[in-house]
Amino acid sequence: MEIPFYRPKSEILKKYIDGYYFMSENEILQSNRYWSFPNNYCIATVCQNANVISEDNKISILPSNYKRLASDFYYNNSFPVEIFYEKPRNEVTVYFKPLGINHFLDEIQFEINKDSISDFVPYSDYLTEMEKVLKMENIEEKINAIEHYWLSKLLDRNFELFEQALSELKCGTTISEIAKKMDVSRQHFHKIFFKNIGKSPSDYKKTHRFQSIIENQKIAKYFTDISYNNSFYDQPHFNKDFKKLTGINPSSFFRKVDTKDSNFWLFV
Repeated sequence: MEIPFYRPKSEILKKYIDGYYFMSENEILQSNRYWSFPNNYCIATVCQNANVISEDNKISILPSNYKRLASDFYYNNSFPVEIFYEKPRNEVTVYFKPLGINHFLDEIQFEINKDSISDFVPYSDYLTEMEKVLKMENIEEKINAIEHYWLSKLLDRNFELFEQALSELKCGTTISEIAKKMDVSRQHFHKIFFKNIGKSPSDYKKTHRFQSIIENQKIAKYFTDISYNNSFYDQPHFNKDFKKLTGINPSSFFRKVDTKDSNFWLFV
């Protein structure tokens, strides 16, 4: 199953959305099961005539006997997740960058100890407009429609403080140091970070390092280079942490997974 991943054409949307993809019920599946890996995106997905069942790091997309739209929003993507399609569905999925969704909604309820929002309906016209997109056959029409919709929902909001916090986490600044700069306790920083980002600072940092490993692999010749470039003590430490995030060792992962797009998957 090869699903093209589209980057936004709009320069404005590029600030907040990494990309999106469309799936058709007419897709020919080479495999209907794959693994998705940790990322720091918030992911909004709408499937036509489907039942979506989430349980124990597995998401099953099953045909529905009723005409309905299944709308879900995934945010705390910190572990490998198995995705199973009984049959292909008409689907549109959008990947929002960290803080990205906050520029389109006045408030979103990220709950600690949860990783998704079922029946996600952020606007009164959301399902109606998404259904229109799903019914379109021309890919350019779909692209223009999805970008026009999200541009119409853009809000004038300032998250400079959290953007700085994200930048410092990526650069290796400790969570305690960032909390001190913000003049809040570490515990309070954890709380407001989750409220705005949808995952803890430590999980964000671990996932960012995982994403950096993926990028480094494209240019590094050896895994030892990747481990040292990403501040691992040694190769065994790198292998152990990598396997926690993916379920498999680095050599198997990079041999089996196409990492060129943000939605890199392992088909099984």
